[in-house]
Amino acid sequence: MHEFERNRHSFYSLYYHLVVVTKYRKKCISKEMHHRLKEIAEDIFSRFKCKLIEMNGEEDHIHLLFKAPPQVQLSKLINNFKTVSSRYIRKEFQNELSKYYWKPYFWSNSYMIFSTGGTPLEVIKKYIEEQDKHSLTPPS
Repeated sequence: MHEFERNRHSFYSLYYHLVVVTKYRKKCISKEMHHRLKEIAEDIFSRFKCKLIEMNGEEDHIHLLFKAPPQVQLSKLINNFKTVSSRYIRKEFQNELSKYYWKPYFWSNSYMIFSTGGTPLEVIKKYIEEQDKHSLTPPS
């Protein structure tokens, strides 16, 4: 069962899975960087009224699972996260990153995001397809 959030005009349950990769898929994310990225993500996502649920990854990418209210523009959130985290990571881990990047790079320009949910798409599709069968018709 979904837990619904509410704001002034809506009830919602919006969960997203974001994947961001390092520039040129360089394997440069250390455990310390990963820990710092999680701190940065929690701060930025909370500023956007989002909640980071889980974050993990490998040396060349991270996965973030988060929930967001409907008014959040995902592209702005993601751009903000990538810009701010890149700035902090490049500044705080300059020595480690200098062997991978000589320009101010950290994240690739691209990302992958998809919505998540507990109900399979086929179940939702069938539910919507059957809506006209449940319409109220006056008794004859």
